[in-house]
Amino acid sequence: RSGNMDLLVALGSSAGYGLSLYHLLRGDQMQLYFETSAVIVTLILFGKWLEARAKRQTTAAIRALQALRPSSARVLRDGVEHELPLAQLRVGDLVVVRPGERLPADGRIVEGLTHVDESLLTGESLPVARERGDRVTGGAINGEGRIVVETVAVGAESALARIIRLVEDAQAKKAPIQHLVDRVSAVFVPVVIAIALLTLIGWGLYAGDWSQAVL
Repeated sequence: RSGNMDLLVALGSSAGYGLSLYHLLRGDQMQLYFETSAVIVTLILFGKWLEARAKRQTTAAIRALQALRPSSARVLRDGVEHELPLAQLRVGDLVVVRPGERLPADGRIVEGLTHVDESLLTGESLPVARERGDRVTGGAINGEGRIVVETVAVGAESALARIIRLVEDAQAKKAPIQHLVDRVSAVFVPVVIAIALLTLIGWGLYAGDWSQAVL
């Protein structure tokens, strides 16, 4: 695997710490760089922590979206309600949604009127009035009315499932700038290490002071 910026940080911090330890053991208190190494490592770790925190928040958001899916749906067949697992729901099914329940799939209201809370999906803070013929989104919360919804998208084709996929893809994929940094690092890091080694050897041979060459 090619080196990255972490390799440069590790080498620089280790060199600074090792040189400082060398001078400390020799009794030279004027050329100590412990705090420099510590600050660099601390800043890098802080950045890693921020990145991990952002990923945890994204994971929590995905779980919150997945929790919007009800486990079952009340399907109307031959005038009789049948409670079925969500996986058995098909496009064209008539689903009964009672007040306070979450809609199991995207659909169109064929009976009843109500207000629908879509705040977690659209950001709309107030419930939206919906009546016969209006589209509703799976995962939204039905308000005060009993409605019958004809499903138009279920499972992976629902709006909620597409939102979850978008969030998961955004978490898994690297940003374009990250790809650029990786490509640059693949060349930049070896070049920097090679120049540093040549400088170290050249200065050490020329001056005869290897501790000064490390600096």
